Amino acid sequence: MTVIVRDLRPEVRADAEGFSRVRRLAVPFMLSTPDTVLHHLRHSHPDAHSGQFVAEADGEIIGTTQLSVAHDSPEPGQGSANVYVHPDRTGRGAGSLLLRTAEERLASLGVRKVFSWVPDEPGNRAFAERHGYRPSRSAHFLRLELANGTLPPLAAPPPGVELRTGADFADDPRPLFALDAEVSVDEPSDIASEFSDYPAWLEETWRHPLLDLGLTTVAVADGRPVAFTAAHTDGEGRYGTAMTGTARTHRGRGLARLVKNTSLHRARAAGCTEAFTGNDAGNEPMIAVNKWFGYDICATEVRYVRELG
Repeated sequence: MTVIVRDLRPEVRADAEGFSRVRRLAVPFMLSTPDTVLHHLRHSHPDAHSGQFVAEADGEIIGTTQLSVAHDSPEPGQGSANVYVHPDRTGRGAGSLLLRTAEERLASLGVRKVFSWVPDEPGNRAFAERHGYRPSRSAHFLRLELANGTLPPLAAPPPGVELRTGADFADDPRPLFALDAEVSVDEPSDIASEFSDYPAWLEETWRHPLLDLGLTTVAVADGRPVAFTAAHTDGEGRYGTAMTGTARTHRGRGLARLVKNTSLHRARAAGCTEAFTGNDAGNEPMIAVNKWFGYDICATEVRYVRELG
């Protein structure tokens, strides 16, 4: 069986469907649809040089790679490449071919340090280390049963705080961009970024096909957003937390819990049956918050890095 690697063809719907199918089988805790695959390819910042490869065997897509250059980092020469192979199609060389193709593309774009998320399983970790990657940190996926689970009771916002939805900012989302930019700087990451491109944020984040403005919940105080949780839904009962954060001046007041709990209650009422989120493995306070909601750790990924050349 011959395996070939090629660029995803955005004009061919079957490519996006195959890409999404592999991602969901390999990482079932990440929301993925054909529309999100195409959105990422078409609306990522041009300087990111985002690319998507598929590994194909006998006309079937059996593996995927998503790569990009960290164009918004103050440190040049960094990029990422995440490789996933259909769980029932491993051992055919697709992963190695995908990784080599991605590294060659990134190297041609000036990348010298490649980061990659790898499922925390012996075979996957051995694959990464065999190809010269070393572990740097890890993160957890967490799952919450919404249909039959129990959420904490809804709480009223504290004095001076009002709860709104993302839809309330549809005409002017810039205040949410400002808050997202502030809290994203404090997120654990091995690639520093400078979050300042509003048009790019509109394309990549605000117009993301999974963003659910009705379930995205925002706490407003003194006329501006001070805490929010961005909600993704896939139309199949799955809800994902894309981002939760609180302005530095308003931390310690329970606002992150307030907006997230409100959003989860709304999601359950809207028919969502399960919720997913992610946490850096060292972020014990946030893990504790999510366990308070009822989330359980269901999987772990390890961040690997390799110096090219």
